[in-house]
Amino acid sequence: MSDARPDERAEESTTWPELAIGLYDRLTGRGAEITYEFEDMDIAVPSKAGEDADHAHWRVDGTIRITTREP
Repeated sequence: MSDARPDERAEESTTWPELAIGLYDRLTGRGAEITYEFEDMDIAVPSKAGEDADHAHWRVDGTIRITTREP
């Protein structure tokens, strides 16, 4: 993990995988769990960071749970 401040690391992330890895790194080893519940939610997922990104449309109806733990 970088020695940069959290706000500096956020600026370094330019893709969705980088953002997801950064979130996972911050939560791993802390026994963290994030639970989201959605009902008929539409999401426009950008293909990249920036104003010129194309968007895929997803519909979410249910629960998304993110749990981290160390081996």
